[in-house]
Amino acid sequence: MSQQKQVNKWIVAITVILPTLMEIVDTTIVNVSLPHIQGDLSVSLDESTWILTSYMVSNAIIIPITGWLAITFGRKKYLTVSVMLFTIASFACGYAPSFMALVILRFLQGIAGGGLQPVSNAILIESFPKEQRGMAMAIFGMGVVVGPILGPVLGGWITDNWGWRWIFYINVPIGILSFILINLFIFDPDYIKNIKKTAIDYKGLAYLAIAVGALQILLDNAQRKDWFESRFITTLAVISVIGFIIFITHELKEKNPVVNLRIFKDRSFSIGNIIMFSGFIGFFGTIVLLPMYLQKLMGYTAFLAGLVLGPGAITTLVGMPIAGKMLERGVDPRKLLFVSLVVNAFAVNLMAHFNLSADFWSVITPRALQGIAISLFFVPLSAATFSNINNEDMGNASGIFNFIRNIGGSFGTAIVATILTRREQFHQSRLVENIIPTNEAFNQSQNILSSTLHSTSQQFAVIYKELLRQASMLSFNDAFYFCAVLFVFLIPTVLLIKKPKTTKLP
Repeated sequence: MSQQKQVNKWIVAITVILPTLMEIVDTTIVNVSLPHIQGDLSVSLDESTWILTSYMVSNAIIIPITGWLAITFGRKKYLTVSVMLFTIASFACGYAPSFMALVILRFLQGIAGGGLQPVSNAILIESFPKEQRGMAMAIFGMGVVVGPILGPVLGGWITDNWGWRWIFYINVPIGILSFILINLFIFDPDYIKNIKKTAIDYKGLAYLAIAVGALQILLDNAQRKDWFESRFITTLAVISVIGFIIFITHELKEKNPVVNLRIFKDRSFSIGNIIMFSGFIGFFGTIVLLPMYLQKLMGYTAFLAGLVLGPGAITTLVGMPIAGKMLERGVDPRKLLFVSLVVNAFAVNLMAHFNLSADFWSVITPRALQGIAISLFFVPLSAATFSNINNEDMGNASGIFNFIRNIGGSFGTAIVATILTRREQFHQSRLVENIIPTNEAFNQSQNILSSTLHSTSQQFAVIYKELLRQASMLSFNDAFYFCAVLFVFLIPTVLLIKKPKTTKLP
């Protein structure tokens, strides 16, 4: 029996969820601070986004290879060093004297933080008996789902009250506490100690870094550069596709691959990753859309818009342990997943019917419903996906699963941003067609405005401003509707997952 099994599973859970939450929050906490950083370091908007891109690129490269890194260097050592470097990099980011220094330090922070999610996930799953893995996934899922919601709210509050540098300093005490707890309570299981160390797959690492790096940069910049109308984006797409083809071919032939892709032979693991990727496109899409809608059209501040996401986070936090307990009692995770997709589609469809007169409760209600659906999505899907994976392959499987989830979120952000821009232009051109003297609604609006505005140009300016708001609102409706339809199309895929062999608790 390994030392790890002698430590109380709940102490282990607390130990590994701290660095996970810290890293996930850091992926979104910077977003709302970009205008402040932009002004303080005197850079353009396009330049400032590299603070986000550099972190996401290095993060995405590291995540899929964490299983190999944990086995090669030892899981405890790798986790300890990652937390230590992440903490140091966070402190250095707060002191960054220039924009370029901040970008480089964010890249290093992403490398250090990339392994925290998958390694923590693998440790947590192995610390619970197989029949209680649903609860383990519920605990991990709290950080994964709540982190992106908490980030903008926390980032907005800290930036407004303390300054943008403190969004990095806040990681230091959490990192120190995590470092201490890991050294006290985390130990390598016996199978990792006994695994024979193999030669490093340098070619696989290089191919993966090129393919993933190009893809992440593409997704972060595609909308601003008009996708494939840009030679830069087209070049990145070609590099990424060729890179992934070479990487997959190489890894399947390699005796000791840096990422073991043969694990996809397990049908439940393959289908689970497809559902996770597609589901997080919809989930992250709505997370991006809702605050933008509230700030751009409804006049909410960044902090208040973040608070609207709060009820969804609360229902998720409450729902995840319940979902975990249901799995412990032998409930088929596919049934819970089916309910999740149906409720998600319904909740997001309600968002697709938002208008410019939506009140506070009309916005909060579908978000709270979606929170319940997310708790029934992440936990059962994780349980079903990992149901046939043995402990020796858990680190590799966890790295792939977390990578797929993160890339799904990046795709979701890029897709909804594109839908908003393209559909806003479409609706604007259609609505402008109605600004003609024969249109009764236009004439009524002009008559009403004439009582306060005597200039025709001023009247037209007010009407056109309202037209732009309506065109923007319709584009938000379209983007939400896309996410709702995506969840509907995912419902039949649940049938493709094999029924997990579960042990029902007394």
